[in-house]
Amino acid sequence: MAGVRFDEATRIYPGGTVPAVDKLVLDIADGEFLVLVGPSGCGKTTSLRMLAGLEEINEGRIWIGDRDVTNVAPKDRDIAMVFQNYALYPHMTVAENMGFGLKIAGVNKTEIATRVAEAAAILDLSQYLERKPKALSGGQRQRVAMGRAIVRNPQVFLMDEPLSNLDAKLRVQTRTQIASLQRRLGVTTVYVTHDQTEAMTMGDRVAVMKDGLLQQVDTPQNLYDKPRNAFVAGFIGSPAMNLIDVKFDDNSAILGNYNIPLSRDIIGKAQAEGSQVLTLGLRPEDLRLSSEGFEMVVDLVELLGADAYVYGEVTDANGDVKIITVRADGRISTQRGETVRVAANPDNVHAFSIASGLSYML
Repeated sequence: MAGVRFDEATRIYPGGTVPAVDKLVLDIADGEFLVLVGPSGCGKTTSLRMLAGLEEINEGRIWIGDRDVTNVAPKDRDIAMVFQNYALYPHMTVAENMGFGLKIAGVNKTEIATRVAEAAAILDLSQYLERKPKALSGGQRQRVAMGRAIVRNPQVFLMDEPLSNLDAKLRVQTRTQIASLQRRLGVTTVYVTHDQTEAMTMGDRVAVMKDGLLQQVDTPQNLYDKPRNAFVAGFIGSPAMNLIDVKFDDNSAILGNYNIPLSRDIIGKAQAEGSQVLTLGLRPEDLRLSSEGFEMVVDLVELLGADAYVYGEVTDANGDVKIITVRADGRISTQRGETVRVAANPDNVHAFSIASGLSYML
């Protein structure tokens, strides 16, 4: 097993001028499950492919353990990759698919059979070893792809959105299996997804990327509680954090006729920037319908049983209409078009710089 280190690794595609990945600095501990997450085009898959040796590195270095693999061929990096589309050979059985990489590497048949049997037992695939991929479900095919990686006993697992082809229920089940399997095997794993729910539930740490730049890397809980900037705050959490530009005075943020207390430290940092407006961050679960608070015109109510999400319009400091999400009791009787009042939990308010987007709370 081994850790992974990106040392200012940069990738600029031919014909491009803007880096797809820009000076990525990231240390992944031996045995850690790290998730790279971000919107489409943020550079997460490119980063994974750089680690795999499938993309050239224009600047910087990549290390696996104590070995500089920047210019090492993919086959010599001792990594195993699990792809989005499974990449199984349709004419081969499950056992043949799982053992194919070992066969190419010249491993003897007895050793291949032993490793395949061990991996199949781990993945609950023993009864399917003689079947062809077409006879398997999507989840089973993905487990075969996992098995093909496991039998190689690599130093690092690389997973590129392996659950994106599965239906919603199977995704939940399979992500639990993958996370549990990784912890049992203890193999360093780098997992790419655009789904922040996957990232939050699977990773020991999560690295959030945007436009080729690493925004923040931390535990899931710290990303939720202490986002470094407004982008991370809005990306992590479901539903997303409400972000709205508001004016402030010496004590509080002002949203309509409602004042939300802010610490002297936050106010001081905002004033030091010479700004009269800051970005207020309010998570839906930290808002409640109340007899007091800012006014919101209800646009939609989603009833989810025990909970409901109320979406409504408010006007920000720039005169723009913003949609706010409020988590409420599922037995709510609020209707579309109704004007309600919304109060905030002052202990869980976030504040960000208009100029830089950085949190005033760190």
